[in-house]
Amino acid sequence: MRRHRTATGVLLAVGALLTGGLLSSTAATAASSGPASGPSAAAHTASSAEQQKARAFWTPERMRSATPLDLLLHSRATPRLKTPETGGRPTTVAPTAAPTAFPQAGGPWTGGGSVVTTSGRVFFTFQGRTASCTGNAVTSQNASTVITAGHCVKYQGSWHTNWVFVPAYNNGNAPHGQWAAAKTLTTPQWEATEDINNDIGAAVVAPLNGQKLTSVVGAQGIQFNGGYNKQMYSFGFPAAAPYDGTKLIYCSGNSSKDFLFTQDHGLGCNMTGGSSGGPWLTGFNESTGTGVQVSVNSFGYVFWPNQMFGPYFGDVAKALYEKAQTS
Repeated sequence: MRRHRTATGVLLAVGALLTGGLLSSTAATAASSGPASGPSAAAHTASSAEQQKARAFWTPERMRSATPLDLLLHSRATPRLKTPETGGRPTTVAPTAAPTAFPQAGGPWTGGGSVVTTSGRVFFTFQGRTASCTGNAVTSQNASTVITAGHCVKYQGSWHTNWVFVPAYNNGNAPHGQWAAAKTLTTPQWEATEDINNDIGAAVVAPLNGQKLTSVVGAQGIQFNGGYNKQMYSFGFPAAAPYDGTKLIYCSGNSSKDFLFTQDHGLGCNMTGGSSGGPWLTGFNESTGTGVQVSVNSFGYVFWPNQMFGPYFGDVAKALYEKAQTS
């Protein structure tokens, strides 16, 4: 396991929310997310043959049985405390409707709208085992960009394989198809040291049946350097108890800034493993299911239940997004 030094020299075990669940052996780095230097992103390319293999690999049975990544890793880790602006095309968000689903600590999304099709379950193979996360389609020049968490594309030195995005996933069904990644990307900081402040990933998915992703499922806007303390809606497909991965789950509330060891957003939320990589949307309109993405489900502290954290989308995230949308 890697160890990262915080600004105060303290190492703290946190849980990678491979969607809301806790991977309690991961250490958080408290360095701020400043402007990116050097490469804008680390990337892994999948050949056409690998893309075809990935789509064939994920049968309904395999999708139903895929395990949230945190549960796959939990058996290998002993929980312990260690001592001492908008990218792509301009997006206009309609005024938020009366918040009938606000606040919410975790429950099925029944409101409909665009978020049902832009968000989806992510499936991949991690060190030979099937696993799952969540992702979201965003506006992009290539109309093919999915945003997720960094650990949902690369973890413990390994790029995930057989990577597919299944928008509007429904209990083994893929109503809009399985979109195989032609390229997966993450921030240089996550790739180098798994810095939790930069736990952000992206995928550029290949066309399916001659169509590009967002022409089929739509897209959410995306924003960078938008500040903290917002009304926030978070979505995901948690698959660890009490959830089972079959439904789109959401949390909503007023977000805060982590006052402990990171520069991340915080939100009261009980989503569990499998929700990692799901979108955090601000300016969210409950009637249309549209908003602007400003973070992803990333991690939770082992000593702070029902609180989820997501990386701040600053210059590092923007550089990653620009690299992805022009791939």
